[in-house]
Amino acid sequence: MADKKTWPKMQEMKDNGEKIAMITAYDYSSAGMAEKAGIDIILVGDSLGNVVQGGDNTLPVTVDEMIYHAKAVKRGAPNTCIIVDMPFGSYEISIEEGVRNAVRIIKETGCDGVKLEGGIERAELIRAITNASVPVMAHIGMTPQKIAQMGGFKVQGKSIEDAQKLIDAAKALEAAGAVQVLMECVPTPLATKITESLEVPTIGIGAGNGTTGQVLVWYDMAGMYDKFCPKFVKKYAEAGKIITDAMAEYVAEVKGGQFPDEAHSFALKNADEILPRLY
Repeated sequence: MADKKTWPKMQEMKDNGEKIAMITAYDYSSAGMAEKAGIDIILVGDSLGNVVQGGDNTLPVTVDEMIYHAKAVKRGAPNTCIIVDMPFGSYEISIEEGVRNAVRIIKETGCDGVKLEGGIERAELIRAITNASVPVMAHIGMTPQKIAQMGGFKVQGKSIEDAQKLIDAAKALEAAGAVQVLMECVPTPLATKITESLEVPTIGIGAGNGTTGQVLVWYDMAGMYDKFCPKFVKKYAEAGKIITDAMAEYVAEVKGGQFPDEAHSFALKNADEILPRLY
């Protein structure tokens, strides 16, 4: 049996200069593939609101939905470190509610931690959740749950003032107990500087190669989602086209009577004797 991937082991990876590979997954099958591929961290992301549910953003996703998907992912990848997004509305109202929802997610899914978005204003919340024995990954930079405030998907930290805010936030969130810091849509030099200023690992998505690790939405990297493709996504396969072509071939064979053939059907012994007696 493979060793369980844990937060301390990934801290060792950073200390030893080893990169961390992280990917999203939302169900048993994709989680199983991720574990077989050697993924270090699986994020059960609220991006399921886009790629699974077909929404325009992540805001409608609920805690119940995150728990449902996380349970399936846990079954598919028992030896991978699994983290669950805290969806919009699950931690903004009060620290007490944020802690309650974080604890509930871990109790009901058996996963290894939660991720939440926000800057320095989330430090007190992260400290409280950490004190409740729930590991937290912080998420700074472009935060999709604040898409309305940000005015769209834009690179963050481009001015001196904004860059300093990100550095200050990263340090404050680490001090509050965050086990890792994820940076989204942050210029490469700034993300590298932040990584060098922290003891904990950093994960980048659209943040260049100077971070400790990388994360991509698996639907994006496998060519399974064509509604929107960010600049930072590299498509490692065109699985969407392959699957669509397979479905189209299936449709053609069903309509043409080629499927199912004898190889994919069951025979009945003594059919000549049995069938005439049926009415």
